[in-house]
Amino acid sequence: MSGHSKFANIKHKKEKNDAVRGKVFTRLGREIAVAVKAGGADPDTNSRLRDVVAKAKSNNMPNDNIERSIKKASGDLNAVNYDSIVYEGYGPSGVAVIVETLTDNRNRAAANVRNAFTKGGGNMGTTGCVSFMFDEKGLIMVEKSDNVDEDELMMMALEAGASDFEASEEGYEILTSPEDFSAVRETLEKAGIEMISAEVTMIPQTWTELIDEEDIKKMNKLMALLDEEDDVQNVYHNWENE
Repeated sequence: MSGHSKFANIKHKKEKNDAVRGKVFTRLGREIAVAVKAGGADPDTNSRLRDVVAKAKSNNMPNDNIERSIKKASGDLNAVNYDSIVYEGYGPSGVAVIVETLTDNRNRAAANVRNAFTKGGGNMGTTGCVSFMFDEKGLIMVEKSDNVDEDELMMMALEAGASDFEASEEGYEILTSPEDFSAVRETLEKAGIEMISAEVTMIPQTWTELIDEEDIKKMNKLMALLDEEDDVQNVYHNWENE
């Protein structure tokens, strides 16, 4: 992972203003809707929904909002017609960027994502042009506290199926395969371990550092434009100095 504090970044994102938080909740609502349509409205029998609910809770989405999203999706399954489309491309100086979308309008999503790449000094590429530079992993982050014993947490995570455990000054990063993510997350949840982040993500194999101030401005613009798009769910990149 990058050399700066991911824990600080996650906290900062969660402390953004209400307007931004509302957009995060909207995106999570879409993920919940898709999960409900795929496997039903009961988290006990729908592992995908369980994971999305856990992700929503780690993003401080109120339980009432989560339950409302599940009921809305289960009450009108025919209305849930989101296509999952992944776009790949390059930012300034060859920064690799992956954009995951859930959209009800493919043409709109493609045009808006392409526009963001162009305005951000990059260009959208073909499927597979950068994804080979990332590994899909489950990533669970636990902040250091007096209530968490490092050795116990490491053993618990590894026994549940985690593939790697890393300690830093601020907390612990637990990596899993996508297949083992749910089992590890649920084990920690049952043990009362508070997770500040828990999701399946794309982790870069190498990182790209931007030196030129203009490139940094363009990359920030690209990220801001993608963040503004309602169709965009997740953005992954290998820019080291975000």
